[in-house]
Amino acid sequence: MSSLREVHRASLEDPETFWAEAARELDWVRPWDGVLDERRAPFYRWFQGGLINTCHNALDRHVASGHGDQPALIYDSPITGTKQTFTYAALTDRVSRFAGALAKRGVGKGDRVIIYMPMVPEAVVGMLACARLGAIHSVVFGGFAAAELAKRIDDARPKLILSASCGIEPSRVIPYAPLLREALALAQHEVERCVILQRQQAPAELAAGEESWAEVEAGGEPVPCTPVDATDPLYILYTSGTTGEPKGIVRDNGGHAVALNWTMKNVYGVEPGDTYWAASDVGWVVGHSYIVYGPLLNRCTTILYEGKPVGTPDAGAFWRVVEELNVRVLFTAPTAIRAIKQQDPEGEHARKHDTRGLRALFLAGERCDPATLEWAQGVLKVPVIDHWWQTETGWAVASNCLGIERLPVKPGSPTRPVPGWDVRVLDDEGQPASPGTIGNIVARLPLPPGALPTLWSAENRYREAYLDEFPGYYKTADAGMIDEDGYVFVMSRTDDVINVAGHRLSTGAMEEVLAGHSAVAECAVVGVSDELKGQRPMAFVVLKSGAPESAVADETKTMVRDKIGPIASLKSVHVVERLPKTRSGKILRKTLRSIMDGQEWKTPPTIEDATVLDDFVKLTKT
Repeated sequence: MSSLREVHRASLEDPETFWAEAARELDWVRPWDGVLDERRAPFYRWFQGGLINTCHNALDRHVASGHGDQPALIYDSPITGTKQTFTYAALTDRVSRFAGALAKRGVGKGDRVIIYMPMVPEAVVGMLACARLGAIHSVVFGGFAAAELAKRIDDARPKLILSASCGIEPSRVIPYAPLLREALALAQHEVERCVILQRQQAPAELAAGEESWAEVEAGGEPVPCTPVDATDPLYILYTSGTTGEPKGIVRDNGGHAVALNWTMKNVYGVEPGDTYWAASDVGWVVGHSYIVYGPLLNRCTTILYEGKPVGTPDAGAFWRVVEELNVRVLFTAPTAIRAIKQQDPEGEHARKHDTRGLRALFLAGERCDPATLEWAQGVLKVPVIDHWWQTETGWAVASNCLGIERLPVKPGSPTRPVPGWDVRVLDDEGQPASPGTIGNIVARLPLPPGALPTLWSAENRYREAYLDEFPGYYKTADAGMIDEDGYVFVMSRTDDVINVAGHRLSTGAMEEVLAGHSAVAECAVVGVSDELKGQRPMAFVVLKSGAPESAVADETKTMVRDKIGPIASLKSVHVVERLPKTRSGKILRKTLRSIMDGQEWKTPPTIEDATVLDDFVKLTKT
């Protein structure tokens, strides 16, 4: 077996040979003309001229090779008391029929379909049906509010929307139909029709332009897979932008399938037939990559879990699933492990379940603190791998690659760059930083297959957001360092995007909402450390002269929840007389964050009035 260092070097020295070999593991309708197309650099494309279908590679080819009876998808919903298993043959048939139903309604190659659904099998069926037709799906997390959904409707301009009558949380049922209708009313783009999955917990009265999912699916006839160009989009996934406007990350068909299939064995160390569980949501990139596409491409059994695995019904919910379904690799966010540790500090629940089949626990979505990593290692007695990637990258940039070579763990580091990724650290002038020096983490172009090639309908914005600041490199907007052993350490964001329990949120978007309150003259939102969720947004507001203070905090918290969603719940709202600023009038958000976290700064910030800073120091003590 080659060492990670050798495989990584080969991937950078001859990327075309490296990725061509990986691509040959998939079925192609027509081989590519060239592996890497550099003609429009820095807009690189992979497998130009190749024809492929992602749904075929995720489903049909496994049935054709004799594995139709293997479980493909296991739906586990303790929140509704439901468990279902779909074999590869059954899932292929259902996806094919639903794709036929969508085709009857005019959905075809290149059309967009928004999927606004909870964690139910139909969400996966909808994604794969779109891929089967060559349509482009855009999954919107079910916790997003109507205004955020409307922005995505206007940007993606979908022909059709797939939704459900409700989502279910441990403490409440959330009707989706009113949110969907409000979003459609807010959006400028007119959607032709909506298909609604009726759930017994809160059925919806269907309105004009809405159809029942059951009736639509019942009328579908199986359709074959539509060949698409390797460079055609598979999906659009929106992520928070620093302007408050979401960015539509584009993922292509060919490079995406090649990269994700490669990662299953080489990064996660799983083989076809293994059960793999990414405890995430299909609305996030982890759900796209490792609930749906990665495991199915690699012929694994994947788990779709509805509910919050922590505390439902107890701190042993994770381990119950691991034991019952013989999970080989578990992937979740550090927040989930911190919550389990908080409820079960001695790991008693883990000892009640047989987790001996588990080979590894992977953590991502936020920086994993050493204490959480060490606790999980002690409880599970398996490798605990902190790895780092982004919505934009689609898969891991740095990891301990268990399928290549298991390296020693350094707490606080996601280990070394994964093959395909040329990771560097640059100072603010674009010069290489010395080992151990904190700077801007970047990746040298071209990015490997599966990373974003552009933004949806926004090529200039893609260039400005990711490429212009450091020519020849992709800017991750993360700060950190690489030590003398080549280990990467990711410290913080360099923009205004914060990480709450693995979910990226724009503080700029929250500030826009706060500024809409009639009493607010000025505001600032910063992400502060939170023991459970990693970060939580905290707001500071300056009121207009004469405005009453009494209800502002509660009202602004409600506004943020309503307009962005429950995931954007403000930790606190502080009414202050002034905000600390530079002489040019820029709010010192980094300073505010440091003060709230009880940190020291290397050089005193330059502000007009030092007493303003004193006010904030006093605030932290109260």
